[in-house]
Amino acid sequence: MRRTRLITPVIILLGTFLGTYARAEEPSEKAALTLEEAVALAVERNQQVLIARAQADILKGRYREVRAQALPMINLNGSALRWRDPSFLNSSSFDKIPAEFRDALQVTPANLFDYNINVSQPLYTSGKVGTALKLASLETEGVGVDRARVEQDIRLRVIRAFYDLILAERLLDVSRAAVQQRQLHLDMARTRYAAGVATEVDVLRSQVSVANAQPELIRSENAVRRARSVLNNLLVRPVDYPTVARGELTFVPQAKTDAQQIARQAVEHRPELERLRINELEAESQKKLANAENRLRLDFNGQYGFSARQPSSLWNHNFTRWMFTLSVGLPLFDGGRRSGLYQQAMAQRKVTGLVRSEQENAVRLEVQTALDEIERAEKTVEAARLNVREAERVLAMTQDNYRYGAATTLDVTDAQAALTAARWNLWQGLHDHVLARAQLRWAMGLDPVEKTQTNSGEGHGGN
Repeated sequence: MRRTRLITPVIILLGTFLGTYARAEEPSEKAALTLEEAVALAVERNQQVLIARAQADILKGRYREVRAQALPMINLNGSALRWRDPSFLNSSSFDKIPAEFRDALQVTPANLFDYNINVSQPLYTSGKVGTALKLASLETEGVGVDRARVEQDIRLRVIRAFYDLILAERLLDVSRAAVQQRQLHLDMARTRYAAGVATEVDVLRSQVSVANAQPELIRSENAVRRARSVLNNLLVRPVDYPTVARGELTFVPQAKTDAQQIARQAVEHRPELERLRINELEAESQKKLANAENRLRLDFNGQYGFSARQPSSLWNHNFTRWMFTLSVGLPLFDGGRRSGLYQQAMAQRKVTGLVRSEQENAVRLEVQTALDEIERAEKTVEAARLNVREAERVLAMTQDNYRYGAATTLDVTDAQAALTAARWNLWQGLHDHVLARAQLRWAMGLDPVEKTQTNSGEGHGGN
């Protein structure tokens, strides 16, 4: 009994130790991510990207299926047959056979064993198989372009979510600083009121100012949680995962570029336009495929094997059976099927050309919009930086004046509100500028993530 009492605690401690060790060995995901790490993680596991990759695999299988039409088909066949056929007894002239000979005729069951190898190979299809192979190859290339487009879209969405989280955190800092400033002013008002140099109205107004800043602080906290949830969703993480965005809203002035040159580059590299160009080539191949429907076709079919009544004879060359066939086919009338296919291909070619022209204009518009947004954001940042410096100076001067009775609580509250708005505008301008640069790269068909930018350095959102 005493030994049992000693063993039980040992087992419990050992189990606890092993459980703790096992949990320590469990791999855990990295919470703090740079922009490049977040984008790489999303591209690796996002469902839309995985779907695009699976579709590429489907097309690879379809290409192999079409290619099989140009390769020989080889089959091994075998059969065993037992039958009894009294057809000669039912012959109309059977009664004319002499009776003694007719009585000697007996219908007996028989066996027939057969095995053979069959080979079939299309020799000439008027380009039908070759065109089908080209179509499958073009579609495989098109699916690859579709996958690149999906990955580009995911990258841009992750960039937006990443910097939205950073902006939400910076605005939360601004809201906290605003509450802290108003609380300090409230403390100052209470001190002055206790000293008899301020009125109770100043204290009440300061209390109202602090209370009015609390809802904005709550909204900022909610905005951080919402932005983190959006980023986690793109990273295929639990929405409440404590993801941390390691980066800053860095201001990098846009170099002077030619809008027309950027637009031409965008037209050349955008995945959507590449896909439409592939669709035009597919329409041309569909026309060739339709024309091949009513043209000459030549096929070869060969069969070699053994056929015998006795299984022991299946290896005897006297029972060899073989057959080789060349078949020629030329459709004379197909009810208008070929003309229907040709008409569809011509219409598809025209539609694809029109869609491509429309998409090119849309791409040029996107490029110009991105350039305009970059310019607007740059001017906003420049003005906001100046406003922040001036608002900080005005607030400091107003607080000093209030301390010496030369300003009112309303003057301090207005200065605090002006500084908060200036800081909000600065962070928003930096956010818009970073996203506008990413949007421009995306519109040009490039990777939206700028490899040269510093994502973990200090931002330029200060004074």
